[in-house]
Amino acid sequence: MTSNVKTVGILTAHPGKEAELRSLVEGLIGPSRSEPGNLRYDLWTDPSQPGLFVIDELYVDADAAAAHQASPHFQHYRANIGALAERRALSLQAVAVV
Repeated sequence: MTSNVKTVGILTAHPGKEAELRSLVEGLIGPSRSEPGNLRYDLWTDPSQPGLFVIDELYVDADAAAAHQASPHFQHYRANIGALAERRALSLQAVAVV
């Protein structure tokens, strides 16, 4: 049995880069949700912390997650994220998920 792959990206915009970061991450939503192995792709923000974004991703398996990372829209993101934000990514394994 294959396991789903959960990734959470936590992005904090560099000062003055909040709007550019938002545009970059919003541009990932449609193409990522359209990928064959994508189960969930959500963008969250904390209204009390402007410039903080959380990307919540779920894929059917490791191959689907790898295909996402190889996609043109993700490669565009990777090429630009460093100039816009500090990034932390978590790869998570299910323990007790409903």
